[in-house]
Amino acid sequence: MPDNPNTGSSDLPYRLDSRALNPGDQTVVDPAWYFAPRYRPRYWLHVLLLLLTFFTTLVVGSRLQFNFLQGLAPFTSDNDFFPITWALSHPKRLLMGIPFSFSLMLILLAHEMGHYVYCVRYGVVATLPFFIPAPTPIGTMGAFIRIRSPMRSRRALFDIGIAGPIAGFAVALVISAISLELSRPALNGSERFLPHDLPLVFHGIHFLLLRGTAGYVPLEGMLLHPVAVAAWVGMFATALNLLPGGQLDGGHMLYALSPRLHRWVTRATILGLVITGCFLWSGWLVWAVVLVITMRHPPIAGYGNYRTLLGYGTESAGGTFGESWRGLGRARIFLAAGALAMLIVTFMPMPIEDAGLLRDLIPQRNHSQQRLGDTEEPYSRLPPSFRASAVSSVLPYNFPPCTKEP
Repeated sequence: MPDNPNTGSSDLPYRLDSRALNPGDQTVVDPAWYFAPRYRPRYWLHVLLLLLTFFTTLVVGSRLQFNFLQGLAPFTSDNDFFPITWALSHPKRLLMGIPFSFSLMLILLAHEMGHYVYCVRYGVVATLPFFIPAPTPIGTMGAFIRIRSPMRSRRALFDIGIAGPIAGFAVALVISAISLELSRPALNGSERFLPHDLPLVFHGIHFLLLRGTAGYVPLEGMLLHPVAVAAWVGMFATALNLLPGGQLDGGHMLYALSPRLHRWVTRATILGLVITGCFLWSGWLVWAVVLVITMRHPPIAGYGNYRTLLGYGTESAGGTFGESWRGLGRARIFLAAGALAMLIVTFMPMPIEDAGLLRDLIPQRNHSQQRLGDTEEPYSRLPPSFRASAVSSVLPYNFPPCTKEP
C-alpha cells in the first residue's frame, strides 16, 4: 500500500495494481487510486464489549451448570433464559459459569480471528472483533468484524470468507469431543428445548467415542454438559455463516467462484429457508430476510472491467462457472467442497423447539416434560420472542464498494 499523497485527508487511498497481487490472479484492467477509510482502533470499546459479553455468558453458564448438576435439562423454565437475579443473589454462582463462558467465547474468537488474520494477510482494512453482549439464552448475539476497504481480489474474498468457519469449526470440534465425554444419560427421559436438534457431527463424535461401552446411550438420551451446549452454539453459528447466499461467509465464497451462480443460489437458498421456516423453525424466516437484504454483493477487483470495479454492474464480470473457478486454483475448489461438507454436518432443520410459522396446520406432539424435584408446571414450548431469534458469530459484513478518487 503506497503512502497517502494527501496527508491532510481522513481517507487513505491505495492503488489496485495487478503487480501488487499474486501471479495469475485476475485484477482490474484500469488501475486507479481508491479510497479506504483511515482506521484507528478503539481498543477500549473492544475490551469493554469483551468484558460485558464474558459477564452475560457467565450468568447463563452458571444456571446451565446448576441445572446439569441437578440432573435437569439445560433450559427448563422461563427463569433459565437469562437468570441474572438468580446468579447475582450469590455471586459465587458466577464461578460455575466459567466453563460455558470460556468455551463459547473461545469458539467465537477463533471464528473472528480467522477472518481478521487473513484480512491482515491480504492488506484488507478490518476492525478487531466486536463481541455483542445480550440478555439471551446464551448471553450473547455473537461477534463480528467490520471490513472497511474493498476486496482486492477473488482469492482474498474467498480466503477471508472461509478462514472464519474453518477456525471456528476446528475449535468447536475439539470442545465437542471433550464435552460429550462429560455429558451423562438423562434421567426419566427429560427432554431438551434448547438445543432441540443436534448436528450430525455431534452424533458422529458420540458414536466414535462411546460405542461399545457398557450402558451405551444414544445421543438423544444424553443430558448435555454446559460446555457441550457451547459447542452446539458454535456448530449452529458455523452453519448459519455457511449458508450459500447474500453476504454471509458462504455467500462470499460463492461469489468468488461465480457472481452469476451466487445470484441464483442465493434465490434458491431464500426459497428453501422460507419453506423450512414455515414448517420447522420460524427463525429461518429471519435469515431468509437477511439474505434478501444482502442479496446484492459488492463487486470486487478480481472480476473483469473498469465499469464493474466502479460498481456499475456485474453482468459481464462473472463469465461461466468454469471460467470463474479456474482462477482460484484447485486447492480452493477442494476447500469449497469442504465448506459444503461443514454445512451439512452442522446444519439443524429445527435447532429450537418450534413447529414453524404454520404450526397450527400440522399435528403437534404431546410434550410431557417433568423437572426433577420441582412442582411447578413445565412449559410446552419456548417463548415467541425467542422462537425467531438466532445466533451468528459474524454478522453479514458489507464491505464498501470501490470509490474512485475525484
